[in-house]
Amino acid sequence: MASVLVVEDDQFVRSALIRHLTDASHTVRSVGTALEALREVAHFRFDVVILDLGLPDLDGAEALKMLRGITDVPVIIATARDDETEIVRLLNDGADDYLTKPFSVEHLSARMAAVLRRARASAADAPPSRVIRVGGLAIDPLRRQAELDGASLDLTRREFDLLAFLAGRPGVVVPRRELLAEVWQQSYGDDQTIDVHLSWLRRKLGETAARPRYLHTLRGVGVKLEPPNGHRASDGLRP
Repeated sequence: MASVLVVEDDQFVRSALIRHLTDASHTVRSVGTALEALREVAHFRFDVVILDLGLPDLDGAEALKMLRGITDVPVIIATARDDETEIVRLLNDGADDYLTKPFSVEHLSARMAAVLRRARASAADAPPSRVIRVGGLAIDPLRRQAELDGASLDLTRREFDLLAFLAGRPGVVVPRRELLAEVWQQSYGDDQTIDVHLSWLRRKLGETAARPRYLHTLRGVGVKLEPPNGHRASDGLRP
């Protein structure tokens, strides 16, 4: 069983996919636009995304690039386009597999199973990691897992990258330009991007900008992560 996001604007195709996946005991959420898909992956954890390219608000190829900016969830492209050059480009841009419409439900099931096997095997084969600990936070960079006071944190790809980068430098004020370069891989960008992700991350850490515990913003300077009062400072990496 898997948690699946279906991104498809054709209501008939969408309903058929939802019915088939639900009958196969998968948990399914569905949307009809790229922007809705981005909101979904920012707030929920999925095992696989089935992405149509012909979306009404944004071409699916651009949506794929935006998805890859915030999550590493496996993505299966499902579309009527069959141009080989485009297929290669999409795979290079981060798609995990590609299905040309029309396709049978059995074909979809087989492709999903293969993608999920690869994803799970990759996670299982990851070498033992060293955990970053800051106060009640425990962050495993290799397995991409984070806990707060023993409870698992459900983070998006970008939220995790931001938290791990700051946790690796506890108590150090990191300039926004450095965050853009190291976390977003951009030499320039909009500060609002950082602010939005910090806001989402704070919510999941149970704090606010007005009442911070771990994340502290120094206006005009940058951001730092440090343990709350009462917790001892980070002792760095531990097995």
